Amino acid sequence: MRSKLLIAIAVLSCTTLWAQEQTNSEPDRTYKPLKLNLNQDGSKYVRFILWNQIWATTNNLNTPGDDGLELTEVNFSLRRSRMLAFAQISDRFLILTHFGLNNLSSANMSSLGNTNNGPQLFLHDAWGEFKIADYLFVGGGLHYWKGMTRLANQSTLNFMTLDAPRPFTHWHSLGVTDQFARHIGVYFKGDIGKFEYRLAINNPINSDNALGAGRHYGDVGSDITYNGSNILDEDGDAVGNMIYEGYFKYALMDKESMKLPYYVGTYMGKKKMLNIGLGFFAQPNGTYDTLKLEHENVLHFAGDIFFDHPVSGGAVNAYASVQSFNYGENYMSRWAGTGISYYGQAGYYYEKWKVMPYVSYQFAQYDGLNDDPSAVNVGANYYVNGHHAKITAEYMGIYNNFIEGGGYDVDGDPESFQQFRLQLHIFL
Repeated sequence: MRSKLLIAIAVLSCTTLWAQEQTNSEPDRTYKPLKLNLNQDGSKYVRFILWNQIWATTNNLNTPGDDGLELTEVNFSLRRSRMLAFAQISDRFLILTHFGLNNLSSANMSSLGNTNNGPQLFLHDAWGEFKIADYLFVGGGLHYWKGMTRLANQSTLNFMTLDAPRPFTHWHSLGVTDQFARHIGVYFKGDIGKFEYRLAINNPINSDNALGAGRHYGDVGSDITYNGSNILDEDGDAVGNMIYEGYFKYALMDKESMKLPYYVGTYMGKKKMLNIGLGFFAQPNGTYDTLKLEHENVLHFAGDIFFDHPVSGGAVNAYASVQSFNYGENYMSRWAGTGISYYGQAGYYYEKWKVMPYVSYQFAQYDGLNDDPSAVNVGANYYVNGHHAKITAEYMGIYNNFIEGGGYDVDGDPESFQQFRLQLHIFL
């Protein structure tokens, strides 16, 4: 009996000491990449990345109620659930595969997960790449090496804002000529000193499968449709089946890795970044004039600047872009239209509090819209463990945009869209 009592006291004492030690020490939140080395020095490896983003969003706060506008519901969704793996077993070649799902909610879930396409995983990226020289890599497949801005190539793992700015002017071809911002084609990338380039030659998706199937979204009339690749020219030849896009960047301060295409949203003071970029997107004979019965060329250009720099107590982040779109006279695509789009964002990271408040604003002048649309996002990130675990709260407002707002109000003005969003983001 005495021995059992002594054992119990010893166990209790050890447990108490362990609990005190855990209470008095900081939890270990260090992170090592999920990497499987294939040789002793780690030069040959397979790297795995997993991430989930869970959202809680309100309804459109423009919803009318008895006493004006009102909050009627909060919806939960899985914004992204992804798995990515890439292997480097030689410095001469690399292979990458990325799959997952987007926007799973109660509206598109099915009873057993096998009826609707909402719960289904699909292929996001799948490419192989060869090193031709130190300044030239060539790859091909379903890829994300894009023009024409930094935000067109941004990573979904480390946004500075909660998500990509909507309307998706930087992902202007999303669902229009590509599959969730990815094209099938070949790409060329490389850097010389602090100059970096990425170029791609791609095929568009079948316009019958595109969002709106090439329809015109504007409220100013246009005879243009975005389905030129499905219409033969006057000689009976197939045209419009090639897309050329690229982005060129010069780093005035630190350089960035070019192993993967995904640009970082903010380094939170870990790098000194000042980049100037120029880009383009071209699809000869991409659209079709239904009145003139002839094809039109799609040609866009953009310029941007990115600044991310440590300061006393934290870091600052700023980005600005100007995009010039040309689809044809008065044409309005799903996300952008013939005209000019402006975007800017700024944030400040308070290292002591692990908080980064931010604001973003975009404004556009499109020939196909009577009213100039704009959008604003105001929010803050709380970094539990950097970008690996963070919580973001944000207000989003999109104004004078009947496409995003859902139509027109009783006075004939384009509806706006306002929403509060909360995100839990974890990636390993």
